[in-house]
Amino acid sequence: MSGFQGTNMSAGPLPVKETIYISTAPPPEPAIPPSVNVTVTNNGYWARMNRQTATSSAVFFFFVYGGMDFAASLGWDPTFSVLMSTEFSYSWFIGVIIGALAAMATMTFMPKQVYYVFGGLMQLTGSIIFTAAPDDYSCCLAARYVAGVGIGFITVPFIIHNAEVTGTNQRGATGGLEQCGLAIGVAAQVVYTTEWLTFLDGSPNLVHGILGIVFSLLGLGTCGLAIESPVFFLQRNQEQKARSCQMQLVGNNTGVANKYFEEARIYVVESSSRSLGEELVASAMPFVKLLLFRCCVAFSFSLPLTSSIIHSSRFVEGMSLTWQLYVWGCLRPIGTLVALCFLDTIGRKAVSLVGLLCMAGLMLGMAGLYDDLLSFYTMAQVCNIGMAFQAFAGLFICSSSVYLGEAFPLRLKPHLVGLIVIVEQVIHVIVIACIGPGVEVNFFAYFLSVGIIMLLCVIFFAVSMPETKRMTLREAGHRFQKWYDVTIY
Repeated sequence: MSGFQGTNMSAGPLPVKETIYISTAPPPEPAIPPSVNVTVTNNGYWARMNRQTATSSAVFFFFVYGGMDFAASLGWDPTFSVLMSTEFSYSWFIGVIIGALAAMATMTFMPKQVYYVFGGLMQLTGSIIFTAAPDDYSCCLAARYVAGVGIGFITVPFIIHNAEVTGTNQRGATGGLEQCGLAIGVAAQVVYTTEWLTFLDGSPNLVHGILGIVFSLLGLGTCGLAIESPVFFLQRNQEQKARSCQMQLVGNNTGVANKYFEEARIYVVESSSRSLGEELVASAMPFVKLLLFRCCVAFSFSLPLTSSIIHSSRFVEGMSLTWQLYVWGCLRPIGTLVALCFLDTIGRKAVSLVGLLCMAGLMLGMAGLYDDLLSFYTMAQVCNIGMAFQAFAGLFICSSSVYLGEAFPLRLKPHLVGLIVIVEQVIHVIVIACIGPGVEVNFFAYFLSVGIIMLLCVIFFAVSMPETKRMTLREAGHRFQKWYDVTIY
């Protein structure tokens, strides 16, 4: 050290500075091409989205066949009309109630694929019975009970499962596929029933059964695509299985998987840290909001609406079934497809409020027309309003499935979602029971009362329903617990 200092003093300061500068200069780092990062990120996003949407894609075909049974329950089955047998119409809804009750009681310990496979097999059984005995009342009645249990067994797990496995940027589109599938099934039943009655002979129940077999087999064939939720395993302290499921959902991207896994873990821990009483208190306001929301969904397609469009179109065009019925059936799924495009961009609240507000206005408009003297002009307007109503109904209903998956605390979610689905079916049963054989439908009273209910719900939802686009389940649940939320986007 002393030798170095002596050399330093004899040589002067300038060489020492040069030596230190040269020895400490860092080597230049090679630049990374930005195009590589963009490509990898983009591929990872699309792979992740494909895996996260696999659940909704797998169950979609079950809902299409469920929509066909749904329409047949509300007047679109000429073989066994509701005017001949009330039980034939409400049997499917009773089956859905039974299936939802079974799902509520078992969801805490059974994986979701069990529900999808078992429910799909029940739908397949019902459609086979329809095909084997299309004109036998007892057989078709039994088939409707069986198929109803199947769709009830699928609906509650799907709503919860989809919300847990789908990313925040596409939860609206994938959750809305429940109502979209039902609407497409309704359109299929309405169109082929109208076509059959107009041009063909034979039993439309035969076609119903054949289409049911096709959709049930497609659903069963795609059930293997569904990936179990990491939340399901975290609730059982099976962290390794939860991580494995999360890696499958994000495409083996460790960084993204860790981020989603940590959020799921916090979601589970937050729920388990609260007592049952605290969970019940936190669930009160979300339950009121979603119960009213789903009741409006039930009123969006009912037996009086079916009777109104059939009677008004016949009054205008004569006894033959006309193009209005085709349009009426197709506008509902078109509305749902439009809604799916905007649930994750504009938001659930704005889309649903626009749809419900228009539904309330159109419903009150039909009530006013039915209070007037019936004429060609008034019935033509009733027919046109009925078609427009279904378009806005499709715009409104998709948000309900998304909200149901987001609203409730984790521990009580299966029970509360199942209860709301059951209440929805009970509303249909009550309406069918009030409009049985020999009962004249008072369209004015029904449309006026339902229109007022919808209008009041618009005001309530505008000041209380939260906007949950791009939120995690934990954040969305906290927003639902507020008594008021006027944010529109």
